[in-house]
Amino acid sequence: MATPNPLLLSLISLFSLFHLAFSSKLTLPLSLLATHQSSSDPIQTVSLLSSASLSRAHHLKRPKHSNSSTTKVPLYPRSFGGYSIPLSFGTPPQTSTFVMDTGSSLVWFPCTSRYSCSSCVFPNIDPTHIPTFIPRLSSTSRIVGCKNPKCAWIFGPQINTKCPNSSQACPTYRIQYGSGATAGVLLSESLDLPNKTVPDFLVGCSILSIRQPAGIAGFGRGQESLPVQMGLSKFSYCLVSRRFDDTPVSSDLVLYSGSTSDDHDDSGGVSYTPFQKNPGASNSAYREYYYLALRKVVVGKKHVKIPYKYLVPGADDNGGTIVDSGSTFTFMERPVFEAVAEAFAAQMVQYTRAKDIENGTGLKPCFDISKEKTVDFPELVFQFKGGAKMALPLSNYFALVTSGGVVCLTIVTDGVAGPSLPSGPAIILGSFQQQNFYVEYDLAHDRFGFRQQSCKK
Repeated sequence: MATPNPLLLSLISLFSLFHLAFSSKLTLPLSLLATHQSSSDPIQTVSLLSSASLSRAHHLKRPKHSNSSTTKVPLYPRSFGGYSIPLSFGTPPQTSTFVMDTGSSLVWFPCTSRYSCSSCVFPNIDPTHIPTFIPRLSSTSRIVGCKNPKCAWIFGPQINTKCPNSSQACPTYRIQYGSGATAGVLLSESLDLPNKTVPDFLVGCSILSIRQPAGIAGFGRGQESLPVQMGLSKFSYCLVSRRFDDTPVSSDLVLYSGSTSDDHDDSGGVSYTPFQKNPGASNSAYREYYYLALRKVVVGKKHVKIPYKYLVPGADDNGGTIVDSGSTFTFMERPVFEAVAEAFAAQMVQYTRAKDIENGTGLKPCFDISKEKTVDFPELVFQFKGGAKMALPLSNYFALVTSGGVVCLTIVTDGVAGPSLPSGPAIILGSFQQQNFYVEYDLAHDRFGFRQQSCKK
């Protein structure tokens, strides 16, 4: 880098503050990436996934407190939590692993030889040897200045009034996630994709992280997200089953730029529902989420009664449904969850409840079906505005959590006793429920699409 001093100053400040082109088709591989310590005990594994999903939900609900061309990227499954993609930045390119996250917007990578990750003890990851991006090895790395308009993408337009001079670097960013946090400085860098290069891409150079061993590729609706910076018209993915954790199996993340057509071959049999307007026009807290108009939840033959205030965001910004690739199990506000759980319990009353497993995993209802010759599970269907119906396969909402034959509903809620204090989205559609679905974010037409299919190539 031509001017290392601002970065050096930012690093010193950071340690003190955060101690603890044209192509017919471009595709990236998408695979699972773990965010928790794996375990040979299935009950412990499910409990960890449940806890991580709940932590993620708390963060998403309270973010202030905590010419037609396509690009295909491989999407890999990992055992510690999310789905990852490889991206290359710099000149010459340096490749890093990123968790694809539709619930946040900044793209960042572990950066410099000084990178430190606290509590990053994961399978197959040595926290002292996490691959990092080295800015000095790239001829296109530039520190983003405080008066650069892109600095305001992260810190708001008021940041320009706080810059004493044009040479000052953009402030250190600090981002909280459900399972951890990261902090660093902003760079302008070249994003290198198959047959496509995106210059002057805003990316975070993270120096310190907590429980974040890989970078994050933000696919949210903020200006700093990958889809917005690339000017994508839509993107789609297909999440392979979690049984492929930590294997070479991957699916495709497809990035579309330019115009899109409804008769594209990926659109066959896809059901669409319009994205909802994000709540709080003056409040940026929820601006990067993808809100869906969920109208009904059907369990078996029962339409679950859900109060309207949970289905549609109100003037207080509370309520509504978002879709999030970074959450594992779907989250529901307690009154919604209890209505859904009771519908399952009522239609499965002939099976023995496994209360000890419920207490150990945080999931319910759980049923011991070890002695049953046949089991009749009620279907779970999400119905959206416009008539789109997401009928989930059984493996997407019930999980076998013991070898002895106990199954649990994979939806989480707050376990706090007494009245809840709802804020933000009431329902968060997680990645476990999206397994083996083609999922499409049609940004040009402001709609969400899905189609059930096998995601294993």
